[in-house]
Amino acid sequence: MVVLNKIYTKTGDAGETALGNGARVAKHSVRVSAYGTVDEANACVGLARLHATGELDRLLGLIQNDLFDLGADLCRPDMEKDGEAGYPVLRMVDAQVARLEAEIDEMNAKLEPLRSFILPGGSALAAQLHLCRTVSRRAERLTVELATMEAVNQAAVKYLNRLSDWFFVAGRIANDDGKADILWVPGANR
Repeated sequence: MVVLNKIYTKTGDAGETALGNGARVAKHSVRVSAYGTVDEANACVGLARLHATGELDRLLGLIQNDLFDLGADLCRPDMEKDGEAGYPVLRMVDAQVARLEAEIDEMNAKLEPLRSFILPGGSALAAQLHLCRTVSRRAERLTVELATMEAVNQAAVKYLNRLSDWFFVAGRIANDDGKADILWVPGANR
C-alpha cells in the first residue's frame, strides 16, 4: 500500500531521483525520461476522458491503470534481481498486450479502410486521442532507447507499440467511426 503523507521530500533538489529499487539516478536519465513520458501519456488520457463516454471511457480507464503498471515496471531496473525484492515486482505481461490487440481489432472492424493519411483532429475526443498517440509513441521511442543500454521488459515495449495503434483507431472511432476523419491532402497549399 502506498502512503503519501508528505508530497515534497527535497531529495531531488540536486537533480537526482530514486528508482523503484532504491538506486539514485540523474533525473535526465533515459529511464526516468521513459517512465516520465509514460506518466505524461497517462495525463493525456485523463484529458481525453473528459470527452469520452460509455465503453470508450471504460477502456481508457483500463489503459490509465496499465500506464501506472508500466511506469512501475520501467522505474525498476535489474529485472534479473526481481526475486530478491522480497515482494512481487510489478511487470507488464503479454495478456495486457493481447487485450489491446483484441480491442483494436474490435474497434477497427467498424471502420472503412483508410485510403489517405488522416490529420490529427476532428472531434475534441479524437484530437485528444491523437495527442495520446503521439505522447505514447515518444514513450515507446525512449523505452526502446533504454533497451539498447539496459534490460527492459519486452512486454512493456510491445504494450507501448500497440498503445499508439489503439489511440489511432480510437481516434477514428471518436470521429463518427471514421466518417468525420480529416484527410491529408498532399501539397494542398502549394
